[in-house]
Amino acid sequence: MKLLAILIGSIVSFGPISEASAGWGARVTMTVLYDDYPYKKGLITKRGFSCMIKGTEKTILFDTGGEGDILLHNFRMLKVSPDDIDTVVISHDHGDHTGGLLSLLSVNSKVSVFVPPGISHTLTQQILSHQVRLVPVSKPMPICKGVYSSGVMGKEILEQSLILKTRAGLILITGCSHPGITNIIGRAIAIFNKPVLFVFGGFHLESAPENTIRMIIKKFITYGVRKVGGSHCTGFRAMQLFKETYGRNYIQMGVGKTVALQ
Repeated sequence: MKLLAILIGSIVSFGPISEASAGWGARVTMTVLYDDYPYKKGLITKRGFSCMIKGTEKTILFDTGGEGDILLHNFRMLKVSPDDIDTVVISHDHGDHTGGLLSLLSVNSKVSVFVPPGISHTLTQQILSHQVRLVPVSKPMPICKGVYSSGVMGKEILEQSLILKTRAGLILITGCSHPGITNIIGRAIAIFNKPVLFVFGGFHLESAPENTIRMIIKKFITYGVRKVGGSHCTGFRAMQLFKETYGRNYIQMGVGKTVALQ
């Protein structure tokens, strides 16, 4: 299937790649709500990551950034209601990914929260105090139709990523990639036996030497990854090298960036 990438203001549109059997609507959007890097004016930029997926069976918030007031500010500026969120998926138990969760739950306690092992007892009790449905994740599992957890990866830091399954390939959203970004891509391909259309999120390459970054980029190419968008902990040099390699298929990310599937 031929893939078109069309820049429309702050929206990158990939079309048409919806998967009818996934139970998605006519348009799926993925919007960065919290990130280290700016993109749209009026939004607050700070270290952390959060991404909202709309148009799938459930509206999903993947990670919640580091500070609740910033997360809720960015919701308001994007004219999105936190009450629209059905499901929260936490990649791992670091404050720049969980820090906005309790603020979100204070305004919307109707959500299900999917968490990996290793979430602190204190945070677990704080989540449960809002009387939400808490779902532990270990192995790969569906979050809703067409959207899946990669399952937990890593040894010291246990982390899950989010996978959207489309006819044109997989879309992989990563929180911090502590288990290794290429290991996560390999896991996604192994689960679904499908090519990877787009990978974005934190790649954990801020402190990586340049030769390591170049080796990782080669692995992306070997895996057939078609589009890339680094953010959060990816690092400026890594993003520059990815952009040099991928050219127009490198998608600039940042707070307020929306990627649309239709």
